[in-house]
Amino acid sequence: MSERTNGQDGGDVVLSRVDGEVGHVILNRPKAMNAITVELGGELERALAGIADRVNVVLLRGAGGNFSVGGDFNELERLRVAGREAMRPLFSNFGRACAAIAELPVPVVAAVEGYAMAGGFELMQACDVVLVHENAKIADNHARFGQVPGGGSTQRLPRLVGRQRALGHILSGERLSAAEAVAWGLAYRSLPADGFDEEVNAFVTRMAGRDRDALTRIKRLVRTGLDLPPEEGLALELETVLDHLGGQAAAAGIASFQGA
Repeated sequence: MSERTNGQDGGDVVLSRVDGEVGHVILNRPKAMNAITVELGGELERALAGIADRVNVVLLRGAGGNFSVGGDFNELERLRVAGREAMRPLFSNFGRACAAIAELPVPVVAAVEGYAMAGGFELMQACDVVLVHENAKIADNHARFGQVPGGGSTQRLPRLVGRQRALGHILSGERLSAAEAVAWGLAYRSLPADGFDEEVNAFVTRMAGRDRDALTRIKRLVRTGLDLPPEEGLALELETVLDHLGGQAAAAGIASFQGA
């Protein structure tokens, strides 16, 4: 099943489809290297919300061999000329899309290839699991163009990699390799260029085959626990596992393990 969003720039800026238990959401401005516009941010939020209840895993990627180069400078300049408040939807729409990922009931896996710069890098940070192409070009390069990050880097990146690495990276705008992204904890795995798509699809297919309730509960525990003191997070984990073990899926999983 495929769904389209009708884009004002002559195409469908976000595409989505369901393939078994995997939902595919694709940024679809390949000629602009999937640069983020007011419209794309809004459509991305809607696409994610519209597909998550029907699948076990969402795969997010960009069309045309790039994840996203970040904000569309042509649109930004047009909005900037119109005044401060005219620019707000560009950042608020995109910010809501990024924030929505944490609230979705299922994991969102980003397949990052080509350019993942500025807003594209910020979208990558918002995802639950990141698989990165070995030749991907990754950076928060806002400062190199005299800009301030507006899609979450100043808040998410320190929490992901620590203050020193976050400030050093954002202030310098230096590119990160795929290996560095993995070493920093920004990506789960770097995948080779040869067979990248196949490995991405195999990974999400395996994940999608897990029990949906378990996936949902694990994601919620990790996401919620990051904002809790350890003792409260552990207490929440205990109550969650007891609730889960009372379900039929957990019982079936135990039975299959015993019979293996």
